[in-house]
Amino acid sequence: MLAKQSKLYMSTRYARAVWIGLAGLSSCQWVEYSPNQTYLPVAERAQTARNLARLRETASPSTDTVRFVFIGDTQRFYDETERFVQSVNQQRGIDFVFVAGDISDFGLTREFRWVHQRLQQLRVPYLTVVGNHDLVGNGRAIYQAMYGPLNYTFRYQGTQFVCLDTNGREYGFNGRVPDVDWLHTQLQDTVGTRRSVVISHVPPMDEDFDSTLVAPYTAAVRQYGPRLALHLSAHVHRFTAGQPYHDGITYLTTYSLAKHRYHIITLWGKRQFRLETVQYGPQA
Repeated sequence: MLAKQSKLYMSTRYARAVWIGLAGLSSCQWVEYSPNQTYLPVAERAQTARNLARLRETASPSTDTVRFVFIGDTQRFYDETERFVQSVNQQRGIDFVFVAGDISDFGLTREFRWVHQRLQQLRVPYLTVVGNHDLVGNGRAIYQAMYGPLNYTFRYQGTQFVCLDTNGREYGFNGRVPDVDWLHTQLQDTVGTRRSVVISHVPPMDEDFDSTLVAPYTAAVRQYGPRLALHLSAHVHRFTAGQPYHDGITYLTTYSLAKHRYHIITLWGKRQFRLETVQYGPQA
């Protein structure tokens, strides 16, 4: 009888220890119930709004110059992201960093969190636009929870930045992405704007852009050409620059973090810009 009681006591104590351990893990958010879960801690939500608020605090009415880092495709390049952050933090006079999509590879919460945990070590705010890989699985919901709207506009130092979802293939080329009407509406709003920049993930020259929308999209950009400084994208993992539609609009794509390079773009005046390339590691 005593042996049975002792055995029962040991079983109860073991079960209690296991329950306490699991409860502790849960409270520390170490338990992941599904790789497709969309839960995010409150501190990691609404990063676009949080970083825009930080950016507004640094705005200066005495200058119209903007200097920012432009990069794309952090997907799975976690070590490279850490080195990227270290390099950017050594730069002077940077207003913000812009990551042009494909933050994740498989649209998983853990991927978004791992990248954010590294990028939040930047000394300046960082902003993003959604990429095609960010829309895989539950990625769209996760991106919206962590960052915010897929299409949004902000102004800084007289520059209007129009950031939009151009990942047509992920929507089955349904004729609605990118939202050309929304793009028109934003570019028409010139209040407080000296120049505009359009930022997307997939450039209109790429096969993942809805081919039925290339003409209306580029026409919308061309219409506002006199004050549109640049069209910026990522997706192709390499640097390209040119005027493919022969309309005076410069379309530029940037590197992925695997290339150990990024761009610093400086804007001033009406449409003036300067492009610098920083290499911070071995060539890929």
